[in-house]
Amino acid sequence: MLFTFIGGLGIFLFSIKYMGDGLQKAAGDRLRDLLDRFTTNPFMGVLAGMLTTILLQTSTGATVLTIGLVNAGFMTLRQAIGVIMGANIGTTATAFIIGLDMQAISLPIMALGAFMLFFFRIKQVNNYGQVFFGFGGLFYGLGLIGDGLSPLTEMQAFADLTVSMGENPLLGIIAGIILSVVFQSSTAAIGLVQQLFNQGAFDLAVALPVLFGDNIGTTVTAVIAAIGASVAARRAALTHVMFNLIGVTLVMLVFPIFRNVIEFLAVQLNLNPPMQIAVAHGLYNTANVIIQFPFIAVLALIVTKLVPGEELALDYKPKHLDTRFIGNSPAIALGQAKQEVLHMAGYSQKALEQAIRYMRSGDKKDAEVALQYEQAINNLDKEITDYLVKVSSRSLSQHDSDLHSTLLSAVRDIERIGDHMENIVELKDYQKANKVHISDVAINDLNEMFELTSSTLQEAIHALEEGDLDKAHDVLEKEEQIDKMERKLRKQHIARVNEGECSGAAGIIFVDIISNLERIGDHSVNIAEAVIDEDH
Repeated sequence: MLFTFIGGLGIFLFSIKYMGDGLQKAAGDRLRDLLDRFTTNPFMGVLAGMLTTILLQTSTGATVLTIGLVNAGFMTLRQAIGVIMGANIGTTATAFIIGLDMQAISLPIMALGAFMLFFFRIKQVNNYGQVFFGFGGLFYGLGLIGDGLSPLTEMQAFADLTVSMGENPLLGIIAGIILSVVFQSSTAAIGLVQQLFNQGAFDLAVALPVLFGDNIGTTVTAVIAAIGASVAARRAALTHVMFNLIGVTLVMLVFPIFRNVIEFLAVQLNLNPPMQIAVAHGLYNTANVIIQFPFIAVLALIVTKLVPGEELALDYKPKHLDTRFIGNSPAIALGQAKQEVLHMAGYSQKALEQAIRYMRSGDKKDAEVALQYEQAINNLDKEITDYLVKVSSRSLSQHDSDLHSTLLSAVRDIERIGDHMENIVELKDYQKANKVHISDVAINDLNEMFELTSSTLQEAIHALEEGDLDKAHDVLEKEEQIDKMERKLRKQHIARVNEGECSGAAGIIFVDIISNLERIGDHSVNIAEAVIDEDH
């Protein structure tokens, strides 16, 4: 009994993940874009959350992805609440799939998936093969789980436990929470409930509270994902917990009515036991979203009070790009693009300052903010480049053509500056993780080069903004100073390592940091030279 149950559970869990991974690969990067682009309002967020969860085959995965987007500044708290609500509806899809009772054809479906995996070299066919194999394995694993659980119905101890849970629904809710936490998947926990109910080990009065507990348990992973994250991400995770706690509280207030509705639907629609649980799960989550949806603003206000702190006001989306100008007035479109490039350049300056702060403080929050800026820079790079490519298809004057080249060049350099900033953060991470000591002399040298590099980048941005040739030439002079400083500091540090004042690991970190700073100086020069070339 135990081996059959454990083996079946293993196949079931593997199949859910394998199918979800296949769906995600088939969808490509569209999942992130889906959450990114189609969450403009809470209603669209609900739809995006539903679809993402169906594709991922896990509400936890969708919620963690959402928290990651919030943490990166890509999504507001209100947008995230809508996605979290949608994820709760989307997760019911697997329960309905399980309710279809396709165990009899599970092995042929797995065979089809294996055939697509091993006899085709087309990646997309392989991805769908993975989906089919996982889909069949899901039902095969469920069959084994059912076989393993069937003897439970004859065990007196289990019968006594179910009686206790029937008399005290709170015990059922706690059991559901524990199952969901242990399996790290509410879908797996609900699948188990469906099989127990199908075997007659549970009656509906026991199965429903366990089902509700599963919905609370699934929030634990999201809470873990938010530990140490930004204020906004912690608020999103708390919203997930509150949403499910409120929903379970409300449904338990009308539990007898809810149970009667499910029993009525089971008779009227001739539902098999697993499908009864699926309908109960779908009805509960949909009703919960409908009831709480009008109060998204209230939920956001409550969690803002409960999790105090300031959110990083980071607009990763373009603020100035308007496609209407491209066809009607390319010159104005270029002006819009320039404003957006300056917006992006401002982020690169702040990102560098934040990386410098992290090098000095070692505070992980400084690193997180720096990486948020880097993600924003990457997104703006893509958006601005796409916009400028569209502008280039129009007829441009010589002046506009020169400006277009300058902006395109500047975007590439700013994006690379963000990459070098990220390298500096990773070097500090390595230093902390490996407890590498850097001498005070070396730190003072780094601070001196940090200041020179930061001021050089600032002047390059100013030269780009104002078309200031004097500033542009100043950048060229400062970059020469950076090059000389990099060579001098490298030699001095090698001498310190040879004399035993610094370790070899410290030497590698130090040299890599100044090399990245020197490259930032080079990209600053590229921006300044583009301004000079444009004037000529």
